[in-house]
Order: sequence, then C-alpha cells, then structure tokens
Amino acid sequence: MGCVTYVTGDGPDQPQPRMAFTGDALLIRGCGRTDFQIFTLPKETFLYPAHDYKGFSVTTLGEEMLYNPCLTKDEETFKNIMENLNLAYPKMIDVAVPANMVCGLQDLEPKAN
Repeated sequence: MGCVTYVTGDGPDQPQPRMAFTGDALLIRGCGRTDFQIFTLPKETFLYPAHDYKGFSVTTLGEEMLYNPCLTKDEETFKNIMENLNLAYPKMIDVAVPANMVCGLQDLEPKAN
C-alpha cells in the first residue's frame, strides 16, 4: 500500500495552475511519508495536504522546495535528521496502520445470530 497524490490539470483544457492533493506524503513545511514524484509537477502547482498542524491549508510546490526544512536538505542530512528526532511511539499506531492498510473498510458481511 502506498500513498496516493491526486493531481488536477493534466490536460490542455484543464484549469491552471494545477492542484495536488497530497494526503500525508507532503505536509506544509514538513513531511509525512515523502514522495519525491511530487517534484515532477510544475512549481506553481497548488498543494493541499490532508492536514496541517500550524493552520495552513494550501501551499505551492515552489514554496515547499524553498522553505520546507525537510526538502531543502541533501538526502544524507535529511535521513540523519529523521533518524534522530527521538519521537515517542505513537499511541494509536498499532490501530491506525492496519486500518490504513484496508483503507478503513470494515467487514460488511452480515453476522449470523
């Protein structure tokens, strides 16, 4: 299971600039699960992450390439930063990951009485 980014504006008749709904792949001035295929989009592409912790709701790829501290480092520095964050184990990760793996779908089969 990977992360999906929805992109608008691929065709010549589509509104410009493009928009990309990045889910948790790229957060404004931060990152979730990084997905560098986003870098193939035009810099003026609007990015809409699933959520943000600082009150932002939209950015552009160009802004993130300039100001996102996770994206302005070389790969080795980035890996070092991420490996040394010393984050606590998320409380609900053992519930969230399995739910994400099935896209939140539940068994809809009726149960016998």
